[in-house]
Amino acid sequence: MSSRTSRGFAYERLPCEVLDIDAACEGGLDSDIALQNTIYDEFPDRQHVERNLLRKVDLRMSILVLIYILNYIDRNNAAAARLRGFEDDLHLEGQQFNTILSILYVGYTLMQVPSNMYLNKIGRPSIYLPICMAIWGLISILTGTTKGFLGAVCTRFFLGFVEAAFFPGALFLLSKWYKRRELGQRTAILSCGIMISNAFGSLLASAILDGMDGVMGLAAWRWLFYIEGSMTICVAICAIFILPDFPTTTTSCSWLTAEEQALAQLRMEEDVGVDDETECSKGGESGLKQAFSDWKVWWLALTMAILNVLLSFNAFFPTLSATLGYSSTVSLLLCSPPWLFATCVAFLMSRHSDATGERFGHITIPLLVGIAGFMMAMATMNTAVRYLSLFLMAQSYTAFVVYWTWVSNSIPHPTSKRAVALAFINAFSSLGNIAGSYVWPKSWGPSYWNSYAICIGSGALCIIMSWIFRRHLIWLNQEIEAKKIEGLKDFTYLL
Repeated sequence: MSSRTSRGFAYERLPCEVLDIDAACEGGLDSDIALQNTIYDEFPDRQHVERNLLRKVDLRMSILVLIYILNYIDRNNAAAARLRGFEDDLHLEGQQFNTILSILYVGYTLMQVPSNMYLNKIGRPSIYLPICMAIWGLISILTGTTKGFLGAVCTRFFLGFVEAAFFPGALFLLSKWYKRRELGQRTAILSCGIMISNAFGSLLASAILDGMDGVMGLAAWRWLFYIEGSMTICVAICAIFILPDFPTTTTSCSWLTAEEQALAQLRMEEDVGVDDETECSKGGESGLKQAFSDWKVWWLALTMAILNVLLSFNAFFPTLSATLGYSSTVSLLLCSPPWLFATCVAFLMSRHSDATGERFGHITIPLLVGIAGFMMAMATMNTAVRYLSLFLMAQSYTAFVVYWTWVSNSIPHPTSKRAVALAFINAFSSLGNIAGSYVWPKSWGPSYWNSYAICIGSGALCIIMSWIFRRHLIWLNQEIEAKKIEGLKDFTYLL
Protein backbone atom coordinates (compact mmCIF):
# COMPACT_ATOMS: atom_id res chain seq x y z
CA MET A 1 0.00 0.00 0.00
CA SER A 2 1.62 3.28 -1.11
CA SER A 3 1.55 6.51 0.84
CA ARG A 4 0.31 9.93 -0.21
CA THR A 5 0.22 13.44 1.21
CA SER A 6 -2.86 15.60 1.68
CA ARG A 7 -2.64 19.15 3.15
CA GLY A 8 0.77 18.43 4.55
CA PHE A 9 -0.10 15.13 6.18
CA ALA A 10 1.31 11.85 4.91
CA TYR A 11 -0.69 8.69 5.43
CA GLU A 12 -1.29 5.36 3.75
CA ARG A 13 -3.42 5.30 0.62
CA LEU A 14 -6.48 3.16 1.01
CA PRO A 15 -7.03 0.32 -1.49
CA CYS A 16 -9.98 2.14 -3.02
CA GLU A 17 -7.79 5.13 -4.01
CA VAL A 18 -6.82 4.05 -7.48
CA LEU A 19 -6.67 7.54 -9.01
CA ASP A 20 -3.48 8.85 -10.56
CA ILE A 21 -3.00 11.71 -8.13
CA ASP A 22 0.13 13.23 -9.60
CA ALA A 23 -1.42 13.46 -13.05
CA ALA A 24 -4.68 14.81 -11.77
CA CYS A 25 -3.02 17.57 -9.71
CA GLU A 26 -1.62 19.16 -12.86
CA GLY A 27 -4.98 20.83 -13.37
CA GLY A 28 -4.23 23.44 -10.70
CA LEU A 29 -6.17 24.46 -7.61
CA ASP A 30 -9.68 23.67 -8.88
CA SER A 31 -8.78 20.20 -10.05
CA ASP A 32 -6.90 19.60 -6.81
CA ILE A 33 -9.96 20.43 -4.75
CA ALA A 34 -12.20 18.41 -7.03
CA LEU A 35 -9.78 15.50 -6.80
CA GLN A 36 -9.71 15.52 -3.02
CA ASN A 37 -13.50 15.73 -2.91
CA THR A 38 -13.66 12.66 -5.17
CA ILE A 39 -11.10 10.79 -3.09
CA TYR A 40 -12.87 11.46 0.16
CA ASP A 41 -16.27 10.67 -1.32
CA GLU A 42 -14.87 7.28 -2.32
CA PHE A 43 -13.48 6.58 1.16
CA PRO A 44 -15.41 3.61 2.49
CA ASP A 45 -14.47 4.90 5.97
CA ARG A 46 -15.14 8.61 5.46
CA GLN A 47 -18.33 8.53 7.50
CA HIS A 48 -16.50 6.77 10.31
CA VAL A 49 -13.56 9.20 10.19
CA GLU A 50 -15.90 12.19 10.13
CA ARG A 51 -17.92 10.86 13.04
CA ASN A 52 -14.76 10.40 15.11
CA LEU A 53 -13.57 13.88 14.12
CA LEU A 54 -16.80 15.56 15.21
CA ARG A 55 -16.90 13.58 18.45
CA LYS A 56 -13.38 14.68 19.37
CA VAL A 57 -14.02 18.31 18.41
CA ASP A 58 -17.35 18.40 20.26
CA LEU A 59 -15.74 17.10 23.45
CA ARG A 60 -13.05 19.76 23.37
CA MET A 61 -15.40 22.55 22.37
CA SER A 62 -17.74 21.73 25.26
CA ILE A 63 -15.55 23.70 27.65
CA LEU A 64 -16.57 26.86 25.73
CA VAL A 65 -20.01 26.53 27.33
CA LEU A 66 -18.53 26.53 30.82
CA ILE A 67 -16.32 29.50 29.93
CA TYR A 68 -19.32 31.40 28.59
CA ILE A 69 -21.32 30.64 31.73
CA LEU A 70 -18.54 32.13 33.85
CA ASN A 71 -18.17 35.00 31.37
CA TYR A 72 -21.76 36.05 31.94
CA ILE A 73 -21.70 35.35 35.67
CA ASP A 74 -18.73 37.72 36.03
CA ARG A 75 -20.47 40.25 33.79
CA ASN A 76 -23.86 40.19 35.52
CA ASN A 77 -22.96 39.60 39.17
CA ALA A 78 -23.38 43.31 39.84
CA ALA A 79 -27.14 42.86 39.33
CA ALA A 80 -27.25 40.25 42.11
CA ALA A 81 -24.93 42.30 44.32
CA ARG A 82 -27.36 45.20 43.97
CA LEU A 83 -29.91 43.29 46.05
CA ARG A 84 -27.50 43.02 49.01
CA GLY A 85 -26.01 46.44 49.57
CA PHE A 86 -23.78 47.05 46.53
CA GLU A 87 -25.29 50.48 45.83
CA ASP A 88 -25.41 51.54 49.48
CA ASP A 89 -21.83 50.49 50.33
CA LEU A 90 -20.43 52.29 47.28
CA HIS A 91 -22.67 55.33 47.92
CA LEU A 92 -24.11 55.24 44.41
CA GLU A 93 -26.66 57.86 43.40
CA GLY A 94 -28.96 58.51 40.44
CA GLN A 95 -27.82 56.74 37.28
CA GLN A 96 -24.42 55.69 38.67
CA PHE A 97 -25.37 52.02 38.92
CA ASN A 98 -26.55 52.07 35.31
CA THR A 99 -23.26 53.69 34.32
CA ILE A 100 -21.34 50.90 36.08
CA LEU A 101 -23.28 48.39 33.97
CA SER A 102 -22.93 50.27 30.68
CA ILE A 103 -19.21 51.12 30.97
CA LEU A 104 -18.40 47.42 30.63
CA TYR A 105 -19.71 47.50 27.06
CA VAL A 106 -17.53 50.47 26.16
CA GLY A 107 -14.40 48.41 26.77
CA TYR A 108 -16.16 45.40 25.26
CA THR A 109 -16.82 47.33 22.04
CA LEU A 110 -13.32 48.74 21.66
CA MET A 111 -11.43 45.46 21.92
CA GLN A 112 -13.35 42.92 19.86
CA VAL A 113 -12.13 43.64 16.32
CA PRO A 114 -8.42 43.93 17.26
CA SER A 115 -8.76 40.80 19.39
CA ASN A 116 -10.20 38.63 16.60
CA MET A 117 -7.67 39.97 14.08
CA TYR A 118 -4.88 39.01 16.48
CA LEU A 119 -6.45 35.60 17.12
CA ASN A 120 -6.65 34.93 13.37
CA LYS A 121 -3.00 35.93 13.03
CA ILE A 122 -1.57 33.74 15.81
CA GLY A 123 -3.98 30.81 15.29
CA ARG A 124 -3.72 29.70 18.94
CA PRO A 125 -7.10 30.11 20.67
CA SER A 126 -6.06 27.39 23.15
CA ILE A 127 -3.56 29.85 24.62
CA TYR A 128 -5.08 33.24 23.88
CA LEU A 129 -8.64 32.71 25.16
CA PRO A 130 -7.69 31.10 28.52
CA ILE A 131 -5.16 33.86 29.24
CA CYS A 132 -7.83 36.48 28.64
CA MET A 133 -10.18 34.47 30.85
CA ALA A 134 -7.71 34.37 33.74
CA ILE A 135 -7.22 38.14 33.50
CA TRP A 136 -10.95 38.91 33.58
CA GLY A 137 -11.32 36.56 36.56
CA LEU A 138 -8.65 38.59 38.39
CA ILE A 139 -10.41 41.85 37.49
CA SER A 140 -13.69 40.41 38.80
CA ILE A 141 -11.97 39.67 42.11
CA LEU A 142 -10.68 43.24 42.23
CA THR A 143 -14.25 44.52 41.80
CA GLY A 144 -14.93 43.16 45.26
CA THR A 145 -12.27 45.45 46.73
CA THR A 146 -13.70 48.70 45.37
CA LYS A 147 -14.72 51.43 47.80
CA GLY A 148 -16.65 53.82 45.59
CA PHE A 149 -18.09 54.70 42.19
CA LEU A 150 -14.75 55.48 40.51
CA GLY A 151 -13.16 52.15 41.47
CA ALA A 152 -16.22 50.19 40.31
CA VAL A 153 -16.30 52.03 36.98
CA CYS A 154 -12.60 51.34 36.34
CA THR A 155 -12.81 47.63 37.12
CA ARG A 156 -15.98 47.21 35.03
CA PHE A 157 -14.41 49.01 32.06
CA PHE A 158 -11.36 46.75 32.05
CA LEU A 159 -13.52 43.69 32.69
CA GLY A 160 -15.36 44.42 29.43
CA PHE A 161 -12.07 45.20 27.68
CA VAL A 162 -10.70 41.72 28.42
CA GLU A 163 -13.99 39.79 28.18
CA ALA A 164 -14.31 41.10 24.61
CA ALA A 165 -11.89 38.44 23.41
CA PHE A 166 -14.11 35.51 24.26
CA PHE A 167 -17.46 35.48 22.42
CA PRO A 168 -16.32 36.63 18.94
CA GLY A 169 -13.24 34.43 19.36
CA ALA A 170 -15.40 31.42 20.28
CA LEU A 171 -17.71 32.00 17.30
CA PHE A 172 -14.71 32.28 15.02
CA LEU A 173 -13.25 29.07 16.43
CA LEU A 174 -16.52 27.21 15.87
CA SER A 175 -16.76 28.46 12.30
CA LYS A 176 -13.30 27.03 11.59
CA TRP A 177 -14.34 23.48 12.54
CA TYR A 178 -18.04 23.08 11.68
CA LYS A 179 -20.05 23.22 8.47
CA ARG A 180 -22.89 25.70 8.18
CA ARG A 181 -25.59 23.09 8.84
CA GLU A 182 -23.67 21.88 11.89
CA LEU A 183 -23.01 25.36 13.21
CA GLY A 184 -26.50 26.26 14.39
CA GLN A 185 -26.75 23.61 17.09
CA ARG A 186 -23.19 24.24 18.26
CA THR A 187 -23.71 27.99 18.37
CA ALA A 188 -26.94 27.36 20.26
CA ILE A 189 -25.21 25.17 22.82
CA LEU A 190 -22.55 27.85 23.28
CA SER A 191 -25.08 30.67 23.51
CA CYS A 192 -27.14 28.67 25.97
CA GLY A 193 -24.31 29.48 28.34
CA ILE A 194 -25.97 32.90 28.76
CA MET A 195 -29.24 31.34 29.88
CA ILE A 196 -27.57 28.67 32.02
CA SER A 197 -25.48 31.36 33.71
CA ASN A 198 -28.62 33.35 34.47
CA ALA A 199 -30.30 30.26 35.89
CA PHE A 200 -27.50 28.80 37.97
CA GLY A 201 -25.76 32.12 38.51
CA SER A 202 -28.80 33.24 40.44
CA LEU A 203 -28.70 30.07 42.57
CA LEU A 204 -24.97 30.48 43.20
CA ALA A 205 -25.40 34.16 44.03
CA SER A 206 -28.23 33.34 46.41
CA ALA A 207 -26.08 30.80 48.26
CA ILE A 208 -23.07 33.14 48.51
CA LEU A 209 -25.09 36.20 49.53
CA ASP A 210 -26.93 34.21 52.19
CA GLY A 211 -24.00 32.25 53.59
CA MET A 212 -21.04 34.63 53.41
CA ASP A 213 -22.44 37.86 54.85
CA GLY A 214 -20.12 39.11 57.58
CA VAL A 215 -17.46 36.41 57.09
CA MET A 216 -14.06 37.96 57.90
CA GLY A 217 -15.90 41.24 58.37
CA LEU A 218 -16.77 41.55 54.67
CA ALA A 219 -20.14 42.21 53.06
CA ALA A 220 -21.70 39.28 51.20
CA TRP A 221 -21.60 41.07 47.83
CA ARG A 222 -17.79 41.36 48.07
CA TRP A 223 -17.52 37.59 48.59
CA LEU A 224 -19.68 37.19 45.50
CA PHE A 225 -16.97 38.81 43.35
CA TYR A 226 -14.12 37.02 45.15
CA ILE A 227 -15.58 33.51 44.80
CA GLU A 228 -16.90 33.81 41.24
CA GLY A 229 -13.68 35.46 40.01
CA SER A 230 -11.59 32.66 41.57
CA MET A 231 -13.75 30.03 39.84
CA THR A 232 -13.05 31.71 36.52
CA ILE A 233 -9.28 31.59 37.02
CA CYS A 234 -9.37 27.88 37.90
CA VAL A 235 -11.35 27.00 34.76
CA ALA A 236 -9.01 29.16 32.63
CA ILE A 237 -6.03 27.06 33.69
CA CYS A 238 -7.84 23.86 32.69
CA ALA A 239 -8.95 25.34 29.36
CA ILE A 240 -5.35 25.73 28.17
CA PHE A 241 -5.08 21.94 27.97
CA ILE A 242 -8.53 21.32 26.47
CA LEU A 243 -9.38 23.97 23.87
CA PRO A 244 -8.42 23.13 20.26
CA ASP A 245 -6.58 25.44 17.89
CA PHE A 246 -7.54 25.89 14.23
CA PRO A 247 -7.44 22.86 11.88
CA THR A 248 -4.60 24.50 9.96
CA THR A 249 -2.45 24.80 13.11
CA THR A 250 -0.65 21.50 12.58
CA THR A 251 1.66 21.77 15.59
CA SER A 252 -1.16 21.64 18.15
CA CYS A 253 -3.55 19.04 16.71
CA SER A 254 -1.82 15.92 18.01
CA TRP A 255 -5.19 14.74 19.33
CA LEU A 256 -6.30 14.16 15.71
CA THR A 257 -5.03 11.59 13.26
CA ALA A 258 -3.55 12.82 9.97
CA GLU A 259 -6.69 11.77 8.09
CA GLU A 260 -8.96 13.54 10.57
CA GLN A 261 -7.03 16.79 10.33
CA ALA A 262 -6.94 16.67 6.53
CA LEU A 263 -10.68 15.97 6.49
CA ALA A 264 -11.30 18.86 8.92
CA GLN A 265 -9.74 21.27 6.44
CA LEU A 266 -11.45 19.74 3.43
CA ARG A 267 -14.89 19.90 5.07
CA MET A 268 -14.62 23.68 5.31
CA GLU A 269 -13.71 23.96 1.62
CA GLU A 270 -16.63 21.75 0.65
CA ASP A 271 -19.00 23.86 2.71
CA VAL A 272 -18.12 27.32 1.37
CA GLY A 273 -16.90 26.27 -2.08
CA VAL A 274 -13.43 27.81 -1.72
CA ASP A 275 -10.27 27.53 0.31
CA ASP A 276 -10.24 30.43 2.79
CA GLU A 277 -6.53 31.00 2.70
CA THR A 278 -6.32 30.78 -1.09
CA GLU A 279 -9.12 33.28 -1.65
CA CYS A 280 -7.62 35.70 0.82
CA SER A 281 -4.21 35.57 -0.82
CA LYS A 282 -5.70 35.92 -4.31
CA GLY A 283 -7.92 38.85 -3.36
CA GLY A 284 -5.08 40.92 -1.98
CA GLU A 285 -7.39 42.82 0.40
CA SER A 286 -7.14 42.78 4.16
CA GLY A 287 -9.92 41.16 6.14
CA LEU A 288 -10.63 44.55 7.73
CA LYS A 289 -11.25 46.20 4.36
CA GLN A 290 -13.30 43.29 3.04
CA ALA A 291 -15.53 43.23 6.11
CA PHE A 292 -16.14 46.97 6.27
CA SER A 293 -16.90 47.20 2.54
CA ASP A 294 -19.65 44.56 2.78
CA TRP A 295 -22.97 46.24 3.62
CA LYS A 296 -24.31 42.93 5.00
CA VAL A 297 -21.88 43.25 7.89
CA TRP A 298 -23.20 46.71 8.81
CA TRP A 299 -26.83 45.63 8.45
CA LEU A 300 -26.34 42.59 10.66
CA ALA A 301 -24.47 44.69 13.23
CA LEU A 302 -27.27 47.28 13.40
CA THR A 303 -29.95 44.59 13.67
CA MET A 304 -28.05 42.86 16.45
CA ALA A 305 -27.64 46.16 18.31
CA ILE A 306 -31.41 46.68 18.21
CA LEU A 307 -31.93 43.09 19.37
CA ASN A 308 -29.63 43.74 22.33
CA VAL A 309 -31.82 46.67 23.40
CA LEU A 310 -34.73 44.22 23.62
CA LEU A 311 -32.57 41.75 25.54
CA SER A 312 -31.39 44.41 28.02
CA PHE A 313 -33.87 43.01 30.56
CA ASN A 314 -31.29 40.27 31.14
CA ALA A 315 -29.03 42.56 33.21
CA PHE A 316 -32.00 43.65 35.32
CA PHE A 317 -33.70 40.27 35.67
CA PRO A 318 -33.20 40.06 39.46
CA THR A 319 -34.71 43.56 39.71
CA LEU A 320 -37.74 42.50 37.63
CA SER A 321 -38.10 39.38 39.75
CA ALA A 322 -37.99 41.54 42.88
CA THR A 323 -41.06 43.48 41.65
CA LEU A 324 -43.07 40.35 42.48
CA GLY A 325 -42.75 41.38 46.13
CA TYR A 326 -40.61 38.61 47.63
CA SER A 327 -37.35 38.78 49.62
CA SER A 328 -34.00 39.16 47.86
CA THR A 329 -33.18 35.47 48.35
CA VAL A 330 -36.52 34.29 46.96
CA SER A 331 -36.27 36.80 44.10
CA LEU A 332 -32.93 35.31 43.05
CA LEU A 333 -34.29 31.77 43.27
CA LEU A 334 -37.27 32.73 41.11
CA CYS A 335 -34.86 33.81 38.36
CA SER A 336 -33.78 30.24 37.64
CA PRO A 337 -36.93 28.55 36.19
CA PRO A 338 -37.49 31.09 33.37
CA TRP A 339 -33.89 30.70 32.19
CA LEU A 340 -34.01 26.91 32.37
CA PHE A 341 -37.14 27.07 30.21
CA ALA A 342 -35.38 29.46 27.81
CA THR A 343 -32.41 27.10 27.53
CA CYS A 344 -34.65 24.21 26.47
CA VAL A 345 -36.50 26.36 23.92
CA ALA A 346 -33.26 27.70 22.42
CA PHE A 347 -31.76 24.24 22.08
CA LEU A 348 -34.84 22.75 20.41
CA MET A 349 -35.42 25.72 18.09
CA SER A 350 -31.80 25.91 16.97
CA ARG A 351 -31.72 22.17 16.34
CA HIS A 352 -34.84 22.44 14.21
CA SER A 353 -33.33 25.44 12.43
CA ASP A 354 -30.29 23.35 11.52
CA ALA A 355 -32.43 20.43 10.35
CA THR A 356 -34.54 22.62 8.07
CA GLY A 357 -31.81 25.06 7.02
CA GLU A 358 -34.16 27.95 7.91
CA ARG A 359 -33.17 30.94 10.06
CA PHE A 360 -35.63 33.85 9.71
CA GLY A 361 -38.70 32.04 11.06
CA HIS A 362 -36.72 30.66 13.99
CA ILE A 363 -35.73 34.22 14.88
CA THR A 364 -39.16 35.80 14.38
CA ILE A 365 -41.25 33.35 16.43
CA PRO A 366 -39.28 33.76 19.71
CA LEU A 367 -39.32 37.54 19.25
CA LEU A 368 -43.11 37.56 18.82
CA VAL A 369 -43.52 35.39 21.93
CA GLY A 370 -41.18 37.72 23.82
CA ILE A 371 -43.21 40.76 22.71
CA ALA A 372 -46.31 39.00 24.07
CA GLY A 373 -44.48 38.63 27.39
CA PHE A 374 -43.64 42.34 27.51
CA MET A 375 -47.30 43.19 26.81
CA MET A 376 -48.45 40.92 29.64
CA ALA A 377 -46.08 42.63 32.07
CA MET A 378 -47.32 46.06 30.93
CA ALA A 379 -50.98 45.12 31.34
CA THR A 380 -51.04 44.05 35.00
CA MET A 381 -49.20 43.90 38.32
CA ASN A 382 -50.70 40.49 39.10
CA THR A 383 -47.92 38.32 40.53
CA ALA A 384 -48.74 35.12 38.59
CA VAL A 385 -49.14 36.87 35.25
CA ARG A 386 -45.95 38.91 35.65
CA TYR A 387 -43.98 35.81 36.61
CA LEU A 388 -45.33 33.99 33.54
CA SER A 389 -44.24 36.99 31.46
CA LEU A 390 -40.66 36.46 32.66
CA PHE A 391 -40.70 33.01 31.03
CA LEU A 392 -41.84 34.49 27.72
CA MET A 393 -39.25 37.26 27.91
CA ALA A 394 -36.41 34.87 28.70
CA GLN A 395 -37.16 32.57 25.73
CA SER A 396 -36.70 35.53 23.37
CA TYR A 397 -32.97 34.84 23.78
CA THR A 398 -33.58 32.04 21.26
CA ALA A 399 -33.61 34.76 18.58
CA PHE A 400 -30.14 35.83 19.73
CA VAL A 401 -28.87 32.26 19.46
CA VAL A 402 -30.23 31.63 15.96
CA TYR A 403 -29.25 35.09 14.77
CA TRP A 404 -25.59 34.47 15.53
CA THR A 405 -25.77 31.28 13.50
CA TRP A 406 -27.27 33.26 10.63
CA VAL A 407 -24.44 35.78 10.91
CA SER A 408 -21.78 33.06 10.65
CA ASN A 409 -23.61 31.44 7.72
CA SER A 410 -23.92 34.71 5.84
CA ILE A 411 -20.21 35.62 5.98
CA PRO A 412 -18.55 32.28 5.17
CA HIS A 413 -15.18 33.30 3.73
CA PRO A 414 -12.39 34.26 3.62
CA THR A 415 -11.12 33.56 7.13
CA SER A 416 -9.66 37.02 7.75
CA LYS A 417 -12.91 38.71 6.70
CA ARG A 418 -15.02 36.39 8.84
CA ALA A 419 -12.80 37.03 11.87
CA VAL A 420 -13.18 40.80 11.55
CA ALA A 421 -16.89 40.63 10.69
CA LEU A 422 -17.85 38.47 13.68
CA ALA A 423 -15.88 40.70 16.03
CA PHE A 424 -17.21 43.93 14.54
CA ILE A 425 -20.84 42.78 14.60
CA ASN A 426 -20.54 41.74 18.23
CA ALA A 427 -18.70 44.98 19.08
CA PHE A 428 -21.17 47.24 17.28
CA SER A 429 -24.10 45.37 18.75
CA SER A 430 -22.74 46.17 22.22
CA LEU A 431 -23.95 49.71 21.62
CA GLY A 432 -27.38 48.19 22.18
CA ASN A 433 -26.20 46.93 25.56
CA ILE A 434 -24.94 50.41 26.46
CA ALA A 435 -28.27 51.98 25.52
CA GLY A 436 -30.15 49.14 27.19
CA SER A 437 -28.42 49.83 30.51
CA TYR A 438 -30.45 53.06 30.72
CA VAL A 439 -33.78 51.53 29.66
CA TRP A 440 -34.57 50.31 33.18
CA PRO A 441 -34.19 53.27 35.61
CA LYS A 442 -35.55 52.82 39.13
CA SER A 443 -37.90 55.74 38.60
CA TRP A 444 -39.81 53.67 36.00
CA GLY A 445 -40.37 50.82 38.44
CA PRO A 446 -42.03 48.77 39.66
CA SER A 447 -44.26 48.59 36.56
CA TYR A 448 -41.46 49.49 34.08
CA TRP A 449 -44.16 50.26 31.50
CA ASN A 450 -41.88 52.54 29.47
CA SER A 451 -39.08 49.95 29.52
CA TYR A 452 -41.33 47.23 28.16
CA ALA A 453 -42.62 49.59 25.45
CA ILE A 454 -39.05 50.24 24.28
CA CYS A 455 -38.39 46.48 24.15
CA ILE A 456 -41.54 45.91 22.08
CA GLY A 457 -40.48 48.57 19.58
CA SER A 458 -36.99 47.10 19.35
CA GLY A 459 -38.39 43.63 18.70
CA ALA A 460 -40.68 44.83 15.93
CA LEU A 461 -37.85 46.73 14.24
CA CYS A 462 -35.56 43.70 14.50
CA ILE A 463 -38.15 41.51 12.76
CA ILE A 464 -38.55 44.03 9.92
CA MET A 465 -34.79 44.35 9.38
CA SER A 466 -34.39 40.57 9.42
CA TRP A 467 -37.10 40.23 6.78
CA ILE A 468 -35.32 42.77 4.56
CA PHE A 469 -32.06 40.87 4.97
CA ARG A 470 -33.79 37.61 4.06
CA ARG A 471 -35.16 39.17 0.87
CA HIS A 472 -31.64 40.24 -0.08
CA LEU A 473 -30.30 36.72 0.49
CA ILE A 474 -33.05 35.33 -1.74
CA TRP A 475 -31.87 37.69 -4.49
CA LEU A 476 -28.25 36.62 -3.95
CA ASN A 477 -29.23 32.95 -4.15
CA GLN A 478 -30.93 33.61 -7.48
CA GLU A 479 -27.69 35.12 -8.77
CA ILE A 480 -25.72 32.14 -7.45
CA GLU A 481 -28.11 29.73 -9.18
CA ALA A 482 -27.49 31.54 -12.45
CA LYS A 483 -23.75 31.16 -11.96
CA LYS A 484 -24.17 27.45 -11.33
CA ILE A 485 -25.92 27.13 -14.67
CA GLU A 486 -22.82 28.65 -16.24
CA GLY A 487 -20.67 26.14 -14.41
CA LEU A 488 -19.41 28.52 -11.73
CA LYS A 489 -18.80 27.18 -8.24
CA ASP A 490 -20.40 28.84 -5.24
CA PHE A 491 -22.62 28.14 -2.27
CA THR A 492 -26.17 28.97 -1.21
CA TYR A 493 -27.10 31.34 1.61
CA LEU A 494 -29.38 29.91 4.27
CA LEU A 495 -32.61 31.84 4.74
